[in-house]
Amino acid sequence: MEHLAYCDKKAKELEKILGGTKTMLVRGAAGRKLPYGRVSPGETIYLIENDGKGLISAKGIVSTVFNSEKLTEEESKAIIYDNQDKLQLTEVQLKRWIGKKYLCFVEIENVEKIEPFTYVRAGNIRCSIRFGSLRSNCFGWCSWIVFWNHYWRYYG
Repeated sequence: MEHLAYCDKKAKELEKILGGTKTMLVRGAAGRKLPYGRVSPGETIYLIENDGKGLISAKGIVSTVFNSEKLTEEESKAIIYDNQDKLQLTEVQLKRWIGKKYLCFVEIENVEKIEPFTYVRAGNIRCSIRFGSLRSNCFGWCSWIVFWNHYWRYYG
């Protein structure tokens, strides 16, 4: 399966990933929602900045995945801080993810820039969940979209 991860432009997430200082993504929610349980090692993650341009400009391979059980606020805080060296989260991002009951940690490797192409989202697809700052036909802030090949087209 292939996945699309929106990277926080203000936090310079894509820049950190390409520079090798950030090697892990986190997503979380109050319930077990996508991408929870849907991402596996060896799968491809395409990376796009949440800048409104819709250009996918990098990709990587999932190396490890950890899906938490239901967490207390203290437990979510501890696990996020335990992985902060890989996550490289800003204070704003820490506030966003600490306290989520379910967390999904995705470590990526072999990240490379690619020839940018446009992601065209089909109108009837439900994005994963409350992840990110884009508002579209999804459950709030979409920063992670799990999709299959026939759900997207690109123009080179």
